[in-house]
Amino acid sequence: MSRIFLLLAALFLGSAAAAQDLGGRALFERGALEDRRGGTELTLGLSQGVPWRAFTLTDPARLVVDFREVDWQGADPAAMGRSDTVEALRVGRIRSGWSRLVAELAEPMVIGRAGMRVTETTGEARLSLRLEPASPEEMAAASGAPRDPRWDLPEPRATAAPPRDPSAPLRIMLDPGHGGIDPGAQRDGHSEADLMLTFARELRDVLRRAGYVVEMTREEDVFVSLEARVALAHQAGADLFVSLHADAIEEGIAHGATVYTLSDDASDAASAALAERHDRDDILAGLDLSGADDRVADVLLDLARLDNSPRSTALAKHLVDRIRNAVGTVHKRPLRHAGFSVLKAADIPSVLVEVGFLSTAKDLDNLQDTFWRAGMAAGIRDGIAAWALEDAALARLRRQ
Repeated sequence: MSRIFLLLAALFLGSAAAAQDLGGRALFERGALEDRRGGTELTLGLSQGVPWRAFTLTDPARLVVDFREVDWQGADPAAMGRSDTVEALRVGRIRSGWSRLVAELAEPMVIGRAGMRVTETTGEARLSLRLEPASPEEMAAASGAPRDPRWDLPEPRATAAPPRDPSAPLRIMLDPGHGGIDPGAQRDGHSEADLMLTFARELRDVLRRAGYVVEMTREEDVFVSLEARVALAHQAGADLFVSLHADAIEEGIAHGATVYTLSDDASDAASAALAERHDRDDILAGLDLSGADDRVADVLLDLARLDNSPRSTALAKHLVDRIRNAVGTVHKRPLRHAGFSVLKAADIPSVLVEVGFLSTAKDLDNLQDTFWRAGMAAGIRDGIAAWALEDAALARLRRQ
């Protein structure tokens, strides 16, 4: 159902573009949220029309509306109105030129209708969207971010990253999870996004002092899409991709670091649940396959991952060993695999490190402890160093 509204939005924008330029930044002017006739209606007033898209996501249930671009200055989501079906509204900038509204839903819902009208005389725009109740199955069938890289990927660079000099230091891309309008797990006033950004900055400094070249997918509290995180690693010519998270689980107790590598089938139900919360779409990353037949693309990706999967697994094992040495403990099952989209670069060894769990008081205390974080950073540094030595020794065998 949501795909239909995306198509309608695209058709509207195509016809409206002839009347006015939809580029530039729209100013938020007013908003209203109310329950009406068995559904929920959201209305936004903007200073001008801009390209937009709307879709729903599950786990947890939420509505997402993206814009290119809206200035939310002066917007107070809490003042837009009350609804029994919308638990919270968040608005913000997700990257340069991009804005987002997220409505957290109390129950399964689908988009019943959506449209933007632009006043010819003033250029002002009004976006109206209606949510209607649905079963969990109906919402799941209608949900998912549309596959449109123009919305998610960074601008293409003029030239590709130069081939790596074998004698050059490793180039590592650190990926602090979540950010901006997506805070990740939250507990006692702390968010996964903020904690991981703090830790990533400290880890970056530790790795740089060890002689590595280190970049980050984000260096402030901003949103970066999953596809963009992988694309940034490729643009930087990264040799390693390390994504940092500190999740929470709703049932049971989880304690200690866990390192994930990519798998088409999650290692267990918990891994699958975490992966579902982190991302929604599968991607082809690491190769330019835009002009390739699907079967050719699959073969090329399989060949690339045939080389890199063992390298990622080896990295995960070294990280677990060195983290255990540095901080004294890891999760009881520290090596796992899941279908996280940020691990799907075909040609870059990639791991996702759950540094700890915000749902466990001890882990939350550790994540706020400067000395504990220093130990964790040292463990990751030592794990990368051990992996690099082994990987270099095996490089000649791989070439053969």
